[in-house]
Amino acid sequence: MMKKLLQYLFEHKTLSREKAKEVLVSISGGQYNDSEVAAFITVFLMRSITIEELQGFCDALLELCVKVDLKGQEVIDIVGTGGDGKNTFNISTLSCFIVAGAGQKVAKHGNYGASSISGASNVMEQLGYKHKNNNDLLVKELEESNICFLHAPLFHPALKAVGPIRKNLGLRNFFNMLGPMVNPASPAFQLVGVYNLEMARIYNYLLQQTGKAFTIIHSLDGYDEISLTNDTKVITNKGEKIFTPEQLGKRMVSAEDIYGGNSVEEACKIFIKIIKGDGTWAQNAVVLANAAMALNCTGKYATYENAYNAAVESLDSGKAYQSLQNLIALQ
Repeated sequence: MMKKLLQYLFEHKTLSREKAKEVLVSISGGQYNDSEVAAFITVFLMRSITIEELQGFCDALLELCVKVDLKGQEVIDIVGTGGDGKNTFNISTLSCFIVAGAGQKVAKHGNYGASSISGASNVMEQLGYKHKNNNDLLVKELEESNICFLHAPLFHPALKAVGPIRKNLGLRNFFNMLGPMVNPASPAFQLVGVYNLEMARIYNYLLQQTGKAFTIIHSLDGYDEISLTNDTKVITNKGEKIFTPEQLGKRMVSAEDIYGGNSVEEACKIFIKIIKGDGTWAQNAVVLANAAMALNCTGKYATYENAYNAAVESLDSGKAYQSLQNLIALQ
């Protein structure tokens, strides 16, 4: 069956939404061997994925996923697609705690790093968080620390099935694109970082369909977050605009300033340093800009400047760090 499918794809043909869904359901059911799955993933490294295919893959993951009911609480997710190859520190995860410290509830969807050294799940584990998919415990975390963490493989059997293959390939692939679209908590607001403009266009189309408030960010020098190393393209339900580092984070930073270390342990040390308020001005500026953009996305702040001030207050007052401590105390 896979052989036929691969032959079809090798002729530069694309899949319908239904067919894409069917294939991913079969992959998660373990119907194909690792070589077949690797070959399938590779097809989409050699050409752009179509919107139909991406929608079909999303349909499959959402149909199969372990559902999460956060009792009607309006949550935000801050997530980069990963795969920008830049090895920054865990900017979006840190931003989540600043947002939680500012009073906005967060359901962060994350995974181990496939193409980076330390993904969100690696650093959370290192901090003492235990990955879980128990609904009551996740709701309790949200109530007591304003944040819960959803480790993707525990909610998505398909991701678990392809995890080792992705790790062995070590290349960014369409699963990186799926992550932000398949948060099982179905967040009301979403800040998504993407690594190129084509991805931004695809996400813009897909997120418009959901009718939810979203913000897509892309640093023009290729980061999947606001890096402050260059201008950032920001796309929302209302349109798109380009902002300078000075507008978003008061100043520009260099790539070395936001480097993430060579190991999970190193990434974790950087994380703790920043959340405790001891980060360098460049590290703080980048985290605050991403947190501010997330808070701004909720529509609860009159201006970006107000959202930025709320982020600064969360970090400076220690509320962001408190949110982390409360979360870890519940493990």
